[in-house]
This record gives sequence, structure tokens and C-alpha cells, in this order.
Amino acid sequence: MKLADIRIDYTLKSLDEKDVNASPIDQFNIWLEGAQQSKVQEWNAMNLSTVRPDGRPNSRIVLLKGVDTGLVFFTNYNSAKGKELTHNPFAAITFFWPALERQVRFMGKVSKITSQESDEYYFSRPFASQIGAWASPQSEVIPNRTYLEEKEAKLLTLIKEETITRPEHWGGYRLIPEEVEFWQGRSSRLHDRIHYLKDSGGNWKIGRLAP
Repeated sequence: MKLADIRIDYTLKSLDEKDVNASPIDQFNIWLEGAQQSKVQEWNAMNLSTVRPDGRPNSRIVLLKGVDTGLVFFTNYNSAKGKELTHNPFAAITFFWPALERQVRFMGKVSKITSQESDEYYFSRPFASQIGAWASPQSEVIPNRTYLEEKEAKLLTLIKEETITRPEHWGGYRLIPEEVEFWQGRSSRLHDRIHYLKDSGGNWKIGRLAP
């Protein structure tokens, strides 16, 4: 089958302005819980898009690890995404749950969370993942897989579970949304798109976008 011939007609649900929460974070939590209860695979996976210093976009899948005033995720601060966020702290995040015919897009400014918050999550991770944060020079060119495995093995002889500390180069970020869009697939490609835009006073304006 040709790619141009692939079509899926979305018919599960609809979405109307009067049905959404006044807060996009509260509305997102409703949809996120729905994705979890529906047993959507990797329901907390999201596409994080940043901007390189040359102005070109860069995207990758990361995992959502918290929702409060914004969206929280963790990474190596020296990774490509970390360096890009230092250069330009604005980013976009997209969730897509095809089984529910739903997509959510967030756009806003990203900043590092507190050291205490990063410590709390870091020490909740399995010990192997804690060691991994020390072992991997994320986004750097390495000679081969063996390089990583040997570095991990060496660290395991030097660091014990009761003495490990969080690397200073590893921690969390929080994206505070300024725009949010909820997309519900509909028949004939006439999808529902409900858009939230934060005004200068910090209030959310809700509108509908053409599909």
C-alpha cells in the first residue's frame, strides 16, 4: 500500500469548548488519566522539541515525570537538549495517543527545577539507572558500546548504593505552558482543536482552531 493511500477515519469521541476545563493543566490531567486507564503503551511518552543554536529544530522522545504548574522531565544537562535549552529556553511538547485518537501540544518556557526536586526523583530511581546517569556522556560521540559497558562496570566497583550521589550534570526541567492545544480526531479530517492561550495577566483564553 502506498503511504498516500493510508487513511484512518477517527470516530471515537468529540471535543467542544464547553466541555473542557478552564485550566489546560487540569484538562490535561483528565486526558492523561484516561490514557493511563486505557492502558495506552508508554502513555507518558512525549516528543520534546528544542531549537539548536543554528536555528534548526531538534526533537526526541522523553518521558513525563511530573505535572504541577507545568510538565517535568529529567535529563543530562550537558546533553544536546540541555545545551539547546540553555541557548534558547523555549520548547514544545507533544503527546499522541493514537488508540484514543488524541493529541496534546504544549508550548512555553523551560527552566531547571530545584536541586531538592532533582534529588528526590534521582534517588527514587533503580540503582542501575542512577549509575547510568554517571556512566553516559549523553549526546557525545563515543567509540563503541563497549566503552559504556566498561565505564559502567568500573563505576560499580567504585560506587555503592548507600553512597551514591546525584551528578551535578543531571536533573530536571519544568516547561510552564503559554499555549496548549487539545486535538480530538474526528471523521472526514474535520478534527476538533481546542486552543488555550495565556494572556498578559496570566489568564487562559479558550478558542477553537480550524483542523
